Amino acid sequence: MNDNTAMNKVPAVTLAFWVAKIAATTLGETGGDAVSMSLNLGYLVATAIFAAVFVVALALQVAETRYHPFNYWFVIVATTTVGTTVSDYLDRTAELGYPLSSLILFGTVMLCLATWRVSTGSISVAHISDRKTEIFYWTTILASNTLGTALGDFVADSKGFGFAGGALVFGGLIAVIGVAYFATKIPRTILFWAAFILTRPLGATLGDILTKPFAEGGLHLDRIQSSLALAVFMVVCIMLTSLRKPARDGTVVH
Repeated sequence: MNDNTAMNKVPAVTLAFWVAKIAATTLGETGGDAVSMSLNLGYLVATAIFAAVFVVALALQVAETRYHPFNYWFVIVATTTVGTTVSDYLDRTAELGYPLSSLILFGTVMLCLATWRVSTGSISVAHISDRKTEIFYWTTILASNTLGTALGDFVADSKGFGFAGGALVFGGLIAVIGVAYFATKIPRTILFWAAFILTRPLGATLGDILTKPFAEGGLHLDRIQSSLALAVFMVVCIMLTSLRKPARDGTVVH
């Protein structure tokens, strides 16, 4: 292993990565709702709390010189929780609504990617080592996870698919991207970001299936208990899979 590989601070993009990502996004939904709704703190206060957690998690991650799985996934979960409450604040408290919020957040993600591409010449996620690229990486992830929450609510609520229907829609779109990975020559980086964005609304709808009332199509499980169970599942994923291994070359690994 050369020094360049040793400095990589992100995991290989394997099946295990996507399983953990979906679990993290589901945890972000249940955890965000647990603080804003179950604890009755509201979206603005919950956002402030999760934003502080995100800053701490990001500081720990940036301070490292190589990939540490628990630091990395701590930041991922932090982006999903703050993304949940920010999106809910825009949609409901600020009354922008799901379509407009989704459009604004989609534009934000595209702006992040475009700025990253112009600034560094690449938006590849196979090798993240220098500080500048890492900041772009996490900013884009935060924006994409916020967008994903709005998209999930838009499809489930505004379009009337419900939580289960929304999960099927986003799961189907991710499956299409998976087919495109093996059957087309679409750049892997584009496919990665498309799948990464879509795992968030999938997780959002799965989280709502777990915790929303029966009358709304959910299982009415406790938000805090569901969040703890998902956190334990993520820890098991990280400990027992190849998520410990960083990407070894300049391409996104399957």
